[in-house]
Amino acid sequence: MKALVKGMGHALPERILDNKELEQMVDTSEKWIIERTGIRERRIIDESETTSDLAYRASLMAIENSGISIEELDLIIVATATPDMLFPATACFVQEKLGAWNAAAFDVSAGCTGFVYGITVAEKFLLSPEYKYVLVIGAEAISRIIDYNDPTTCVLFGDGAGAAVLGRGDSEAGIMATYLGTDGRGTKHLYLPGGGASQPASLETMEKGLHFLKMNGNEIFRFATKITVEVSEKIFAMTGIKAEDIDLFIPHQSNMRIIKTAMKWMKIPEEKTIVTVDQYGNMSAACLPVGLSLAVQEGRLKAGDLVLMVAFGAGLTYGGVLLRWGSD
Repeated sequence: MKALVKGMGHALPERILDNKELEQMVDTSEKWIIERTGIRERRIIDESETTSDLAYRASLMAIENSGISIEELDLIIVATATPDMLFPATACFVQEKLGAWNAAAFDVSAGCTGFVYGITVAEKFLLSPEYKYVLVIGAEAISRIIDYNDPTTCVLFGDGAGAAVLGRGDSEAGIMATYLGTDGRGTKHLYLPGGGASQPASLETMEKGLHFLKMNGNEIFRFATKITVEVSEKIFAMTGIKAEDIDLFIPHQSNMRIIKTAMKWMKIPEEKTIVTVDQYGNMSAACLPVGLSLAVQEGRLKAGDLVLMVAFGAGLTYGGVLLRWGSD
């Protein structure tokens, strides 16, 4: 038996924040943003919405596409770095909005690698007889923790959500391998210092801007260009699959230069690579599921296709998933 994807969905905010508007907000230029990141615009969540709202909308689409009922869900996992609250888990809010009363619910916090971690956890549950259907969501409202006076971070991120319903099957289709890793020495390179137990919210933390995302861009770039290839090679070694066998490559959408470097090293052509960073920016844990959902919607996948997803994020976490597309 294998865990396999039964249905995909995504939700993107309506508001578009393009580079021209950012030029009016912060000391940057459209030319610099495109040259350095490849990003032209990103989506920003409405003031009345939360992360769980985006997750709920993506989930409805995924459940509809899966052909199952909400009542059949056994577990809901939400991967996010921007939860509605520190607690309860955002997955609990999603469960309430769906009315999925038969499902347990919890969050995964692994930064931009969150969806890969969530898929890996879901697979383990599905290999036990007690769980038949698991909903895995990557959802982010990153704009809520961005300092729009900081040109090094505000140009990079956008909001969105993607969801996958996973079930079991005994065909060739399904998850072939997952790989997870972490280098905790890199925690200092991408983090949100304020609001947790180490620096609880106070007037001082607000005045110091500690509730905004902090990032060492140079270190993250160096780490990302190396780890994307290393994770891919680990998965190839686990399965005997080669880079040329991949039909669809979905890398983390952090920066176009990082994506192109990975494509070049692995010799994966542009037509086999999903790129959303130009339209939506870095949506953190939502990047991979949104990319996969859009690929399904656009008819870019057929039964038997091999899909490789790789991500890296705060922690520093990293991981990948190889799956063969199709139904049971």
